[in-house]
Amino acid sequence: MLTRESLGDVPDSPGSYQFCDRDGRMIYVGKARSLRQRLSSYFQDPSHLAARTVQMLSVAESVEWIQVRNDVEALMLEWNLIKTYKPRFNVRLMDDKSYPFLAVTLAHEWPRASIVRGAKRKGVRYFGPYAHVNAIRSTLDLLLKSFPVRTCSDAKLLRHQRLGSPCLLYHIKRCCGPCVGRVGHEEYGAMLAQLMSFLDGDSAPVVKRLTAEMTAASSELRFEDAARARDRLESVLAAVEGQEMVASVEEDFDVIGVAEDELEASVQVFFVRSGRVVGRDGFILDKVEEISGRGVVSRALEQFYARDTVMAGQGGGVPKTILVPEEPEDPELFAEWLSGIRGSRVVVRMPRRGSKRRLLETVSRNASEALRSHRLKRASDHNARARALNALQDALGLTEAPLRIECYDMSHLQGTDYVGSMVVMEDALVKRSEYRRFKVSTVAGNDDYAAMAEVLRRRLSKVGEPRSDKERRFAYPPQLLLLDGGRGQLSVGMRVLRDLGLSERIPVAALAKSFEEVFVPGRAGPVRIPRGSEALYLLQQVRDEAHRFAIEYHRKLRSHRVKRGFLDGVSGLGEARRRRLLAELGGAAAVRSASLDRLLGLGWLPERVARSVYDRLHQGAQDAEPLERAEDIG
Repeated sequence: MLTRESLGDVPDSPGSYQFCDRDGRMIYVGKARSLRQRLSSYFQDPSHLAARTVQMLSVAESVEWIQVRNDVEALMLEWNLIKTYKPRFNVRLMDDKSYPFLAVTLAHEWPRASIVRGAKRKGVRYFGPYAHVNAIRSTLDLLLKSFPVRTCSDAKLLRHQRLGSPCLLYHIKRCCGPCVGRVGHEEYGAMLAQLMSFLDGDSAPVVKRLTAEMTAASSELRFEDAARARDRLESVLAAVEGQEMVASVEEDFDVIGVAEDELEASVQVFFVRSGRVVGRDGFILDKVEEISGRGVVSRALEQFYARDTVMAGQGGGVPKTILVPEEPEDPELFAEWLSGIRGSRVVVRMPRRGSKRRLLETVSRNASEALRSHRLKRASDHNARARALNALQDALGLTEAPLRIECYDMSHLQGTDYVGSMVVMEDALVKRSEYRRFKVSTVAGNDDYAAMAEVLRRRLSKVGEPRSDKERRFAYPPQLLLLDGGRGQLSVGMRVLRDLGLSERIPVAALAKSFEEVFVPGRAGPVRIPRGSEALYLLQQVRDEAHRFAIEYHRKLRSHRVKRGFLDGVSGLGEARRRRLLAELGGAAAVRSASLDRLLGLGWLPERVARSVYDRLHQGAQDAEPLERAEDIG
């Protein structure tokens, strides 16, 4: 355990500090205006500290710090470190639900509107999120009558560009036909800008423009044009009516509601634009730290707006005003930080009375209901996971419950395309962000044991002191190393651990498919875990996930080789020309069936190369056929 003397000469300046365990894993990240004063506060009578703080200090072996120039930089550094390393003792943001967004892909030649969930990507503008996917589908369907931008996939766009004819959406007037040149880039851009302006809550100019178009067409006796403008206006007004009016003036602000207990806090955020609720978001804060009230509001502001800024790559999501149930711990700091994101002044305040106070109470009630539902669901899940981990610890004779399990499997086809998979389960939940795939490079022929040994060495060699920030998350060992196989795979695992000096630190086991037998070191026979037990189900779950992940990667490599390998070695056909050939003709099957005249008709492909491609296709077609019918082995 750390002592006050171990701190050394800590500077009296702003910065972020990081507590690490014996394996160098970051377990807690904090920020401070004065690093010296903040770190000194940890080394006092434990009875004066929160229980979770005492637990963190008992695990910590070292503390590091990074100096910055001011409090805002310390806040952002803390957020980036938490996002990168996910320390176990920091408050964690967990999405309560994956809400749908309406996304516009601005990076495309013809931007596309679509409904999406999950992580945000650069080059995409997001609107929402919305509480119900049916609501945004109805809104989008109404808006397409007035702003017929494309909603089809990129593959469908390319297909109709090659065909030279538009799809059904064009004929029912839900698309303006950019695939066949029925609209220019300038007109399409103007239409897209109007759609995004409307989704931002600025509906008045759109309504005014459509009303003027309808009136002008009617006065000029162009009744068909007037009817079309009327229908578009009605669609826009119907979409506007779907947005709840909550402010008497056209204001932009966010409302944050919080409900909490000792372990978790539910946070709901309503987005109000031009006086209307245009979307909402909700998430759960796992209160690993001892915080409540103002501390919860601070963490909610920090993690929600920093997450949105980092993921979306833009600061347009921060409004001028943010309404909160309590002031954060440092209101001036958060106002300065949020103003920097937005590029203009942002006010964080607590409404005392009036319509905004009533709206805040509504949002807080939503947070309370979300917390109630979440607790009912999490209680049963958590108890089941705890029972499974404790049962597995007893069955395998482990010194501690295996909170982190890593499972490995191999897949190949008669010794070709050898791949390995590593899947991770933490606290009995799969952690896909730490899955890894391995392409085996040193094994010739069909040798599962040698391939397994290569994969394990490549992973376990990173245990200990990391050589780079990228390897830091794998610098600490798993509490259980599980191998898909029997005694042979177990022997390989034991040998690799012994060679790397990790036999005493990492327990290993192997799970055979035939009779679901579990083999561990030091026992002549398998460990018999009762059928239907939660411990065996946990092992089967992680083993099956490793098998699925390995086969998925193997199929991807094999498909890549089958689809593209038939063009390898063609003189004059480099990677750029190969990609263009596959894209322009419509895929590998179309290239295989292309006639010589079709290939010679490609003006950008030299005649010599076109003839070489044609000759290669007719010589190599049969060589690839058995691979397409082959099954996975491994």
